[in-house]
Parts: sequence; C-alpha cells; structure tokens
Amino acid sequence: MKVIAFNGSPRPGGNTEMLLREALKPLRESGHEVRLFTLNIMHVRPCQDCGGCATTGICIHADDMSTIYDAIREAERIILASPIFFYSLSAQAKAMVDRCQSFWCEKYRMNKSIPAGSQGRKGLLLLVGGMKKDDGRQCAESVAKAFFRTVSVPEHETLFFGGIDAKGDVGKHPTALKEAYEAGRRLAK
Repeated sequence: MKVIAFNGSPRPGGNTEMLLREALKPLRESGHEVRLFTLNIMHVRPCQDCGGCATTGICIHADDMSTIYDAIREAERIILASPIFFYSLSAQAKAMVDRCQSFWCEKYRMNKSIPAGSQGRKGLLLLVGGMKKDDGRQCAESVAKAFFRTVSVPEHETLFFGGIDAKGDVGKHPTALKEAYEAGRRLAK
C-alpha cells in the first residue's frame, strides 16, 4: 500500500513533526511504502487562480507540485499534518491544498475522480496548536475536509492537540504520541 504524508510545519523537529513521525511508525513497521513531503523545503507556489486547470484538470505551473500530484494519484493513504496558525492550516500546507484546485476541476468539472485502488483511500489529519479552544481545530479541519474530498479520500480521522505551543511540548502530553501511533496503526489496516 502506498502512503504519502505532508508535514506542513515550518519548524524542524517540532510538535507537528513529532506527531507525524509517530503516526508513520506503524505504517512503516507494516511494510507499507511511505513517502514524506516536508512542504517547507519544497518549492510550491501558491495557486494563481489563473484558470489554467479549469478545462484540463492539469496545473500549468511547473514546480514541486508536479511530484505531489503524481504521489496523490498513486496513494491509498494520505496524512496531512499541520500546526494551526490563525485558525487554519499553516501557509505551507494551505499552499499545497490550494494547488489541488486542478484535482477539483478534474473531479467536479470533468467528472474524473482519482481511482480508489485495491485498498480504498483513507486519510489522517494531525493538528497541533497553542490555542486550547476548539475553534482553530474546526476551521483547519474544514479546509482539510475539502482537500480530502477533492482528492477522493472519502474518510479520514482527525487528531487535534491544543494548548501545545513550545517546541517539543507534544512529547509531554500524556497521550498525544500514543494516539498518533494508534491512528497510524488504524490507517495501516
């Protein structure tokens, strides 16, 4: 089974990366092919709303999204991990999501969905942020739901850990890393 994961955090070794690393462990242990995209080090231009993909479903801009598009088409499991910034996904994650407008055009204008593959398509959303209120989770999850739906992932699980801000604090949470590992194990099935 092919698994892709997007690390949307700009902070190396931070809370988002720690959660993602735990979620990926059982997938790797099960022998699944895992491909990790660290969005902060990739060249992904924001969507230009140019309409270039409107009739073809193919983005006309050439950058690292070309590799991501191919990986999304082949994946049966997709993990999106992001810190919550101003009630939403990070800019790195949001730029990638916005560039999936080409998939939206392909799916809803051209009636071509990404095939489910032999294992079906499932997702996992990992969110972490300093805010304790649930508002940030709800807003970020709305964006992620639209992304998953657009790339033909009919179901996903969400894990959110709020009140976690300083680098490494997610490791001090009593259950966060264990919950991320268990979510990865469920995704492996």
